Amino acid sequence: MIHHELFNDGVRRWVFFGRDSSRSETIIDTNQYLVVHEGKGLLLDPGGAEIFPPMAAALSRVIAFDDLETILASHQDPDTVSSLSLWLDLCPDLAVHVSWLWGAFIPHFGGGRPVESIPDEGGSLSLGGSEDLQLIPAHYMHASGNFHLYDPRARIFFSGDIGAALMPPGEEALFVEDFSAHTEYMAGFHRRWLPSNRAKRAWIERVLALDVEYLCPQHGAIFRGDDVRRFLDWLDGIDVGVAV
Repeated sequence: MIHHELFNDGVRRWVFFGRDSSRSETIIDTNQYLVVHEGKGLLLDPGGAEIFPPMAAALSRVIAFDDLETILASHQDPDTVSSLSLWLDLCPDLAVHVSWLWGAFIPHFGGGRPVESIPDEGGSLSLGGSEDLQLIPAHYMHASGNFHLYDPRARIFFSGDIGAALMPPGEEALFVEDFSAHTEYMAGFHRRWLPSNRAKRAWIERVLALDVEYLCPQHGAIFRGDDVRRFLDWLDGIDVGVAV
């Protein structure tokens, strides 16, 4: 599993983890992100139990386990957070944040410990004494209780499954290189898994109001610079909730 530093201003860092070449072909590839502020860590969508060993090993090269404060689960899917019990065994004092809607479901992945429930309107998430990380509502994108994270300091927007691309074998670029070609890998997922054009439009308006340099999904390549707006325009133009 590789890791790549997306941002570092000496106080805050963003680190990407992914492209796990050792994973089984039956396991969908996932991206994990670590935010570090003043030495304390926030892990975004830590992934499934199957990738826990390489993920934990990769993270240990960046931050000590004792300095990992928080996990944010954008939603309830197993590829998002089924590794939870393993992380809690490793870091018993971790705070786990998730939509209130999944508060009684996430513990079924193990650990049995109450989670920190996020209200529908979102709010801020503290890390290492900072209070500027913003929890952005993303309900029905694609889960009925869903949150993304915006960092105004780094101008990074963690978008969970929005912007996800199912990349073919051999396509392992960290950043989107050819947006027009990349839409082929996104279209099927977004049309089928997003149930509401109304919710889609509300989410797009929230993101347009922010200053975003990197839009980081849980699957596939990262959008940066002008490709962030290209993605939002593309998403705005497709019809979602389409099963046939």
